[in-house]
Amino acid sequence: MSCTPTPPHGPSSLRTVQVLGRGGAGSAAHVRSLTEGLVARGIRVTVCAPPEAEETYGFAAAGARFVPVTPRLDPAGLAVLRGTCWDADLVHAHGLRAGVRAATALRGLRSPRGGRVPLVLTWHTKAHTEGARAQMVHLMERRAARAAAVVLGVCSDLVDRARARGARDARLAPVAVPDLRPGRAAADPDRSPDKERAELGAVDRPLLLAVGRLDPSQGHDVLLDAAHAWCGLDPQPLLAIAGEGPQRAALQRRIDGERLPVQLLGRRDDVPELLAAADLVMLPSRWEARSLIAQEALRAGVPLVATDTGGTRELVGRAAALVRYGDAAALARTVLELLADPVRRAALAAAGRAQAAHWPSENDTVAQVLSVYDELTQPTPAGRPA
Repeated sequence: MSCTPTPPHGPSSLRTVQVLGRGGAGSAAHVRSLTEGLVARGIRVTVCAPPEAEETYGFAAAGARFVPVTPRLDPAGLAVLRGTCWDADLVHAHGLRAGVRAATALRGLRSPRGGRVPLVLTWHTKAHTEGARAQMVHLMERRAARAAAVVLGVCSDLVDRARARGARDARLAPVAVPDLRPGRAAADPDRSPDKERAELGAVDRPLLLAVGRLDPSQGHDVLLDAAHAWCGLDPQPLLAIAGEGPQRAALQRRIDGERLPVQLLGRRDDVPELLAAADLVMLPSRWEARSLIAQEALRAGVPLVATDTGGTRELVGRAAALVRYGDAAALARTVLELLADPVRRAALAAAGRAQAAHWPSENDTVAQVLSVYDELTQPTPAGRPA
């Protein structure tokens, strides 16, 4: 894949390199939005990421020079990354693995402005690991946190984690999710909620929606446990789960074997239409920082039932019904109470829109990041070590 040149800037403009790993939807969308904002302010941006991230998010179209780099910690990829960073004033990594790769590539490099090349790390989420792999992740977290001049955590939980891993400077930096992200088209005006419900088989029954990767950390097993509680209702609520992942076959076996009113929809690019059709959105995850579907649900005015973990309470405030992770009985009870109480559902919908209005905008996010960049690239006072 060829690299697209950066638009011309003045000779003194700041040169930044944005480093992505596998680029989950949240971090990749953030980098796309950040790129647009920085370029508009005269900052030169190079994005280093896997080729598929460019295909989905279009960093070059946002004004960046794009350099395809493997997300693995291998010599070839590190050499490309180091070669890209050699004249950078600042490097900004997004995610743990990207942070480790950037720290390794920057070892020994000197900034054109003097001193080491500053590394900023935005921590978007945390890994769910056990056993020997958990120890390895712990070491990676220490390496990335200690190498960064500043760690930006998107929720307080991650700021605390960075400090516990030895970060010199860790700050809260909640990122904005673009109103229209790549891969998520605007709602189709020709697809009414009634039509969407009809296609799902939920015309005269409540529709519950969950969106997320089908892996153990997302809590879908707990959601299926909870679904037993409404099997006997008339009409019987339908739970629709959009997403793909390694648990799909196991979840489908449970749905079939236990005769649960659940549909696995697979990967969908019509989430706005699904949200518009849903009565409730379910978020049963083990841990979340700033869940994308939670933000989309509140913005759309759809009542949210979520587990009270990570940064979820910080994100939603009182605008969602929160339950303890893993408590299927509490999850089921909350769903049944909300389905029976349209007044409370309406109140949650209104509270959700009000809560979303107070989240940072894309401009707020860019301004906060740029203030960190300015702080780290100011000339070093005489007598102070670089």
